[in-house]
Amino acid sequence: MKDTQNKQEQEQVLMNIPPKKGRNRCITSICILLLLLIILVTVCVVLALTLFKPKQPITKISSATLQGISPRLTFPSIDVQLNVTLDIKIQVENRNRASFKHEDGTSFLMYKGVEVGETDIFPGLIPARSSSILPCRLTLQADKLASNMTGFIRDLMSGKLTLETVTKIPGRVTFLGFIKKHIVAVSNCQFGIGFPDLEIKTQICKNKAKL
Repeated sequence: MKDTQNKQEQEQVLMNIPPKKGRNRCITSICILLLLLIILVTVCVVLALTLFKPKQPITKISSATLQGISPRLTFPSIDVQLNVTLDIKIQVENRNRASFKHEDGTSFLMYKGVEVGETDIFPGLIPARSSSILPCRLTLQADKLASNMTGFIRDLMSGKLTLETVTKIPGRVTFLGFIKKHIVAVSNCQFGIGFPDLEIKTQICKNKAKL
């Protein structure tokens, strides 16, 4: 009778001890899940540093033409009448693997650091890894040159007038439909306008972006 009871107690204890194979399978499953988690994190980090890393748009002046020009210098009273309109086509290259949706932009016309004209750039969408042309028109306002009229006349008499455009285009790129990165593309271009032929002689553009 006691032997039967002892045998039942031993069987009960053995039933409460989990099989060794079951423990091994549980450990293996946990290790696999941890490995998959590490791989997933690594892939996300790599994508964030490469594919999803925002790249600054490259802006440059694809063409510029002068219109409505009627310069006149009157001596000896030095009465300057000048009407210069720059029709500029700004090419914006989106190097990202996602579309670049830009908002209203602004382009300023500068002379020796003084703003002498301004125009707006309309919003739009530039597809991934492609470029778009943004037209704008800038008019030089002679009345704003009053603070530096002497230098302006000197440039005209030397045969070359150097102007500068500063263009800012804010926008954002969206990856996978929910990862949004804001970018402000900024370009700075200098134009050398020859006189009396009134042709653009030189052009130097620099680009940067605020990510």
